[in-house]
Amino acid sequence: MALKLTFFGGAETVTGSNFLVEGTKGKLLVDCGIEQGRDFCQADMYAPFAYDVPSLDALVVTHAHLDHVGRIPKLLKEGFKGRIYMTAPTKDLAQLIMEDSARIMAADARDKGLPLLYEERDVAAAMSHIDVIEFHKEWEAAPGLSCYLRNTGHILGSASVRIRDMGDGSDGVTLALTGDIGNTPSPYLPDPEAIDDADVMVMESVYGDRLHTHVDERVDELQKALMEAIKRGGTILIPAFSLERTQLMLYEISNLMDAGKLPKIPVFLDSPLAIKATDVYSKWGSEFFKKDVQAELKHEHDIFRFPMLTQTLTREESEKILEAPEVKIIMAGAGMSHGGRIGRWEQKYLPDPKTTLFMVGYQAPGSPGRILQDGGSQVRLGGNMVTVRGHIQSFSGWSAHADRDGLIAFAEMTQPRTKTIFCALGEPSSARFLAQRLHGFLGVNAIVPVLKQQWEITKQGVKEITH
Repeated sequence: MALKLTFFGGAETVTGSNFLVEGTKGKLLVDCGIEQGRDFCQADMYAPFAYDVPSLDALVVTHAHLDHVGRIPKLLKEGFKGRIYMTAPTKDLAQLIMEDSARIMAADARDKGLPLLYEERDVAAAMSHIDVIEFHKEWEAAPGLSCYLRNTGHILGSASVRIRDMGDGSDGVTLALTGDIGNTPSPYLPDPEAIDDADVMVMESVYGDRLHTHVDERVDELQKALMEAIKRGGTILIPAFSLERTQLMLYEISNLMDAGKLPKIPVFLDSPLAIKATDVYSKWGSEFFKKDVQAELKHEHDIFRFPMLTQTLTREESEKILEAPEVKIIMAGAGMSHGGRIGRWEQKYLPDPKTTLFMVGYQAPGSPGRILQDGGSQVRLGGNMVTVRGHIQSFSGWSAHADRDGLIAFAEMTQPRTKTIFCALGEPSSARFLAQRLHGFLGVNAIVPVLKQQWEITKQGVKEITH
């Protein structure tokens, strides 16, 4: 018995997760995401999927980020009839993300005279195909292919998936795909769970060549940076990744203010998506947070909201932020500054040298956020070239992704069973660096895959079929 694995996304790039797994009888996809940091309406986004969509039996989703769920409605438009499997929080968050994506793409397509990739009704159709799956439950996702989910601690509800080819009923070959692996320890999410039953693993490598600021030091770093920004007397902008980064920043800023380590200045969450996502975090926290935080949530009812926080859902509420004193914090979407309300605030405030812009997450190559992070003196936002005079500060410790050492430690937990590890979902340089480290430290067969590359997986190892 053997499995076939094809990299239709997530190879040679961080985003666009899309893996096809074929067994003796059935076949399924793992993730169906959009490649971010790019124009939604580029021609290749409209190209048909490179595989026979109607023949797919199932889709398993690791988590709700756009680069893992963003093309699911398109999949249904091209004839997908199977079931879609994910955890309960992922279902709620994925609906928010896909609906938001549909709205953004509608506006983008309208401005450029292009057809819609999909609409909100396509999102509703996709939601009707979803079955909620619990962690640590084996189920037959496709004929002859059983799956098992484990918590990865990346965002709420995020999961790795282990796939077994049941074939003729004997103990078949197993393949695990990590999705994204969390940066530990999180204040409220559990640590990633070890995968100890995979012959072959596909793992992320976003920060495969870098180390983060240690999580024990990042709050002190944030507190110091906020105090310096406040002394400048300007506005503090934080591009908001709506899932996890926003909630993490709110949690820590609230704690700093409560402890008297930060002046009680106005904080605005100016992102309808982030506001709704935070509601989902609060909804599922009593079940999916760490045990001690579950107790905290039961006592306080909400760990993300505090007196100085104002949430601005409507455009009218957003515009009133201008009336607040200059020394304020504005968290607004999107996280790479490629859409949403943050662009409006960056256009207004970045020309002011008193402004501080915090970069607290990964910025894809070519995105406005990456240009700002790399020290660009000008950046195009909302069709306008903006001169950058404000202070730009990047933080490495706030990523929701494990760093180099975290990834190596995660891979080490797969031993001695896992003999081959594909380093995917990373820029080529970081994937190659991680692969070299894994081979050197663990002695595993570490491979950096390329797009559309197909591999045969057996108990004896892996073999490239096509390239």
